[in-house]
Amino acid sequence: MKSIKGSPTNPSMGRRRFLTRGAALGIGSGLSAPALVAGGGGQEVSDILLRDRDLKFIGTEETFSTPELLKLNSINADHIAYLEETGLSDLGERRIADMDEGGLNVQILSAHTPSVQNVPGQAGIDFAYRLNRQLVDGPMARYPGRFQAFATLPLQSPEAAADELERSVREDGFLGALTNGHIGKKYLDHPDFEPVLARAQALNVPIYLHPGYPADEIFAIYYSTSRSEYTSEYQDYIFSGSGLGWHQEVLIQCVRMITYGVFDRFPKLQIIIGHMGEGLPFYFKRIVGDMGEPTENSLKKPFEQYFHDNFWFTTSAFFQDDLLHLLLKYISVDRVMFGTDYPFAGIKEGTDWFRAVDLPREDKEKIAFRNAEKLFGMKV
Repeated sequence: MKSIKGSPTNPSMGRRRFLTRGAALGIGSGLSAPALVAGGGGQEVSDILLRDRDLKFIGTEETFSTPELLKLNSINADHIAYLEETGLSDLGERRIADMDEGGLNVQILSAHTPSVQNVPGQAGIDFAYRLNRQLVDGPMARYPGRFQAFATLPLQSPEAAADELERSVREDGFLGALTNGHIGKKYLDHPDFEPVLARAQALNVPIYLHPGYPADEIFAIYYSTSRSEYTSEYQDYIFSGSGLGWHQEVLIQCVRMITYGVFDRFPKLQIIIGHMGEGLPFYFKRIVGDMGEPTENSLKKPFEQYFHDNFWFTTSAFFQDDLLHLLLKYISVDRVMFGTDYPFAGIKEGTDWFRAVDLPREDKEKIAFRNAEKLFGMKV
């Protein structure tokens, strides 16, 4: 009998419209302490908002881009203009000022989705190397201690991707890698990507599974309509992305990796997912209950155990007390890390929210920075 361990019980695009207001991600909803200010509360509210002002923070999902990457991964000129306006490609004074305002000590940088993973051959290999070196020679050199990074990988060339992961970790001190959804209509459980998974395990570094946009065929079936009065490029793009599709897509990939034996082949491999678990807390009991029996004879451990042994979760962009507490109902506090999803969510909004969350100080330190220090072998 397998035992389970680790379980605690196209409109105009103005500033912040394109991906934040247009796809609100739930930010600001739920009963979070900063939202109580509008309702009064006097000294009690003031005490809540002043709580844990000395707390240190490591941001684990903090996005950047470059002019070259913006051109590759934007749907039109308005989209590029919006992303420039958010500060996505600013890796200097503006970003540092936002970090200082919110009290974010370190950002772990990752490239704008879907990064270069759809660029084949030598072009993709060279592009990934350029992006990684731009971080090393740019913000990481100019602002020592303020920036770390996840490697960008040329995943269309898995052996080269594994080599770039190793080079960036060993030579440049990167903390792991970040991927974006499917790679050429394949997920990371596909045999093609075993060189990357094996190298990550050997290097003892995690892979962050960030969402990516669906394949064209899936987009056409799920996220568009033939009724022209109800569709637009912008609307359908958001629907397939941050409006819903992204989060479902990551959760499916996680379940695939467990179901098809990735963590039996690579038992020490560590995977990070953001956005308060990409819907996993809501579905947790259903998934582990229904998937346990059909995988009992094919997997080495109970289905649920892999979530406790091989996954980490971040708060990125979901600044809601109720969602955090739901996540902690099923996942140990030792496996949860802070993230903002900057610049698509505000740093100060995120840190103010978390300082006011009702959790023991020890648990808050774990989520804010200590778990990241342990996982990445770093120190704030």
